[in-house]
Amino acid sequence: MLIDNLYMWAKNSWRARPIKQQPNYSGREAELQNVENTLSQMPPLVDFEEIENLKRKLKMVQRGEAFILQGGDCAEAFDSLSEANVKNYLKTILQMNLVLMYGLKKPVVRIGRIAGQFAKPRSSDVEIINGVQYPAYRGDNVNDISIANRAADPQRLIAAYFNSVSKLNYIRSLTKCGFASFENVKKWNLNFINKMESSTQHDNFAKITEDVYSYISFIKACNGGVLPHYLNEADFFTSHEALLLNYEECFTTKSPVNGLFYNLSAHTVWIGDRTRALNEAHVEFLRGLENPIGLKIGPSANFAEICEVIKVLNPQMQEGKIIAIVRMGREKINQKLPELLAELQKQGLKDKIILQSDPMHGNIVKSENNFKTRRFDDILFEIEAFFNITKSAGFYPGGIHLEMTGDNVTECTGGFENITEQDLAKRYHTHCDPRLNATQSIELAFLICGLFNE
Repeated sequence: MLIDNLYMWAKNSWRARPIKQQPNYSGREAELQNVENTLSQMPPLVDFEEIENLKRKLKMVQRGEAFILQGGDCAEAFDSLSEANVKNYLKTILQMNLVLMYGLKKPVVRIGRIAGQFAKPRSSDVEIINGVQYPAYRGDNVNDISIANRAADPQRLIAAYFNSVSKLNYIRSLTKCGFASFENVKKWNLNFINKMESSTQHDNFAKITEDVYSYISFIKACNGGVLPHYLNEADFFTSHEALLLNYEECFTTKSPVNGLFYNLSAHTVWIGDRTRALNEAHVEFLRGLENPIGLKIGPSANFAEICEVIKVLNPQMQEGKIIAIVRMGREKINQKLPELLAELQKQGLKDKIILQSDPMHGNIVKSENNFKTRRFDDILFEIEAFFNITKSAGFYPGGIHLEMTGDNVTECTGGFENITEQDLAKRYHTHCDPRLNATQSIELAFLICGLFNE
């Protein structure tokens, strides 16, 4: 059963559908309406042509000619907006990008979970803290992580908008002013290699870095001693989960060029594993957008229904439109991913989507000292299984989707730094799920090169 035809769609038609994972604004509905009216008058965060540029790059990914690197915070926090935070994050992404481009011998499409990733779905509407029941924390654009401010506040949507604008403006500046120069990234990676001198992988990673250094020097020499502009700048795209549809609707508008609707809150948005039911609000809203759409797929999904959702979101089977973000977990990927691929093949969707690995969400464990954490080896295991299974089935492994930060946190165990469960309390700063730190993220990029090419 498919939902209504696309011509019946309007940017507010989702409001007539059942909806999950929404805040309770009880008693503040009039205030929420005023906030929506205010946001609807604000300038958008991105432009139509930027989205079309991303779609052109994603077409290359779908054809097996490029690779997606997507990463950022589990849930962005208002108090993390600082020059250092944004610079450290972008620096880490650029280092990973350079390593992956060299190792995979393909262009890399850089997409951040940033400038809008403030809302989080939760398994329960409430949580118990010290025997007292509180509303669940749903992200900084809904309520506060402090138990003193757990009531949903519509004004936080406006704060999220300005926080997103500030980050995106600074990222755009950094990617165009020389900060993203390959020469800078080369120096940063040399510092990383020196840091991991005692690691067993040191020599392998040092060889890659030396080869990249030689390539940059050669290109510079060919260009009269200066780097060409395309090695001094970097395209960068933003993404977030389209969870709060009243926010997303405010930035959804018709292009004056082609008359189609785009969500200008981000270049691409995704629909979560908890909100992708046919005939419900999130699928209804996203099916009318021209943006590339991510679709999270967990091990409990009905894969036949997943195929129906893909057909609804992309009825014309546009290239580069759907990113199937696979999040099975170490324990289930070897069983569940082949089942998903078989169903995609059966339904004629093999070459109609991009497959991307999210090795984070299925690998959360509780440490002995009661921290949520992820093990570096589990993340690596799932990525390797993803590559092996997709290639064996004749599919292209199109990218990775990571929860990571450019800061020196201790939230995930393992890596060459050998972070242990006892280390977690030192710098555990996440507002939601644990993230790879900068060192672990760059190490993972080096290791992915080997796994991809095996």
